[in-house]
Amino acid sequence: DYLAKAAVPAWNRLGIRPVGIFEPLEGEGHDLWVLLPHASCASILTLGARLMADAAFVQAAAAVLDAPMKDPVYDRIESSLLLAFDGVPKIELPATKPTRVFQLRIYESHNLAKAQKKIEMFNSGGELEIFRRVGMPPVFFGEALAGPRLPNLTYMLGFDDRAALEAGWKAFLADPAWAKLKADPQYADTVSNITNILLKPAAGSQV
Repeated sequence: DYLAKAAVPAWNRLGIRPVGIFEPLEGEGHDLWVLLPHASCASILTLGARLMADAAFVQAAAAVLDAPMKDPVYDRIESSLLLAFDGVPKIELPATKPTRVFQLRIYESHNLAKAQKKIEMFNSGGELEIFRRVGMPPVFFGEALAGPRLPNLTYMLGFDDRAALEAGWKAFLADPAWAKLKADPQYADTVSNITNILLKPAAGSQV
């Protein structure tokens, strides 16, 4: 209720849109993922103050803002700051069906040089082009500037349903262009760990 009725409308009034709100695709859990696209660093740095200066937000968010310490609404918020890739400079909306699913992936690298090489592999090496061609359209791709598990890049793909996700990856892994790209020695050892999370839109999501 807080996100859908208070936060998202306020973020939109502050020029932050579209806002994505996601929950696990399967199983139980209380974690939520929120995607906030900012047009500038100033937007990020002033967000808290601008929200608290928004009277409509303060009123709509009263249940959360006034929650007592002994009964908080959430445990903690963990944030990552991402710089959009050249190949995906803005949020894209590739999936709009009610059955849509999203795949959030985090690629960690063992040092900065390899992390930058993996970003290059997506941006100018051709990996992003392969993704789009085989039916794995991006929602966003970003280089992590701050947050846990640095250095890493984080991206999200959007699919109409689970079957489309599985078909996309099958086509990608069998693609000759991918076989050639992954064999290029300049891109060897660029990823040391991969986190894969399947999500669905939660109430109030604009993605």
